[in-house]
Amino acid sequence: MPIPPELVAILWAHLDTHGTARDGRLFRTRTDGVISGSAYAKIWKEARTYALTPDQAASPLAGRPYDLRHAAVSLWLNAGVHAPEAAERAGHGLDVMLRVYAKCIDGQRDVANQRIEGALALE
Repeated sequence: MPIPPELVAILWAHLDTHGTARDGRLFRTRTDGVISGSAYAKIWKEARTYALTPDQAASPLAGRPYDLRHAAVSLWLNAGVHAPEAAERAGHGLDVMLRVYAKCIDGQRDVANQRIEGALALE
């Protein structure tokens, strides 16, 4: 998945310091094992208290790691990234992208009207 250069630098620094599991996984137990779902949930809950304000942490905001993916795809679509490109970056099929995320595209009517008018304009 394409990510900004700043995040690439953070990822490389993490890999330089911690490496990966033998099978390439980024996150693993001390003995190179698979982290359980309950452990992820516990770590995620604690991480939210560091990353969010107390009011945000008490809310459902980013309640699950998957919520960040959903937020990223929603952001891309609302920023004007075309659905096929957003689907590819998210690892979705276009049908899933349109079914799941179409309802989160908001405030695009004026932009769409301008683009249509521009395409139809005779110069």
